[in-house]
Amino acid sequence: MSVVEGGGKLYRKIVQAIIADIAGGAFPVGSRLPAERDLTERFQVSRPTVREAMIALEMKGLVEARKGSGVFVLASSTVDEDKELDIGAFEIIEARRLLEGEVAAVAATEIDEAHLLELRELLTVMSKEDTAAAEAADRRFHIVIAEATGNAVIISAVTDFWDMRFRSPLAREVLSKAGSLGTQNRMDEHGRILSALEARSPIDARNAMRDHLSRVIDHLLEVTETEAVERVRAEASQRRRALARRSV
Repeated sequence: MSVVEGGGKLYRKIVQAIIADIAGGAFPVGSRLPAERDLTERFQVSRPTVREAMIALEMKGLVEARKGSGVFVLASSTVDEDKELDIGAFEIIEARRLLEGEVAAVAATEIDEAHLLELRELLTVMSKEDTAAAEAADRRFHIVIAEATGNAVIISAVTDFWDMRFRSPLAREVLSKAGSLGTQNRMDEHGRILSALEARSPIDARNAMRDHLSRVIDHLLEVTETEAVERVRAEASQRRRALARRSV
């Protein structure tokens, strides 16, 4: 059965199903959970949803993600099995991608020189090595674009989406694992958004914003990966063995 059926957060339904499996003995303590691709097929959800479920299980103390090996069961039960971890980072960013792409398109037709000037100044701040200042400038950059639409509801929604990631324990955990996109990526991606706004191009602004937030999702997947590390190590080991055979 797909966990897509019915209401509620998808990651939570996967968590509940895995907890039931662990409690029922399907995955004893010390065993490895199925591979991510197998879980996506079983539950008929995306990789980000499975990834959030694994991190939620880790936060509950039930499993441990070991880089290069997979996700292993640490305990068969936990005192806070029903604890709601709220919304995950992948969900928030996907919602932002859908909303802010359209916000950027509208802003491209409405933005004035004062907003563009502030965006240029914020881009300069993002180039600095001060991580806290760069993060604050990043947040403000997106809110300024919303402000350029002149719509109070849009401004509130974009602000709330941004700040939601700090209110949600699960989102905070994912983002703490992820760290930053890096100064150069941040500059390049926000620079493309700014260029599209300066050109007053709704299509380019929409695409630049969506591409940026898609890259954020890809980054989160990369830094929370366990199986990719395992595959790389296995391939490297095979190459070493092949070289050893040829050198005999």
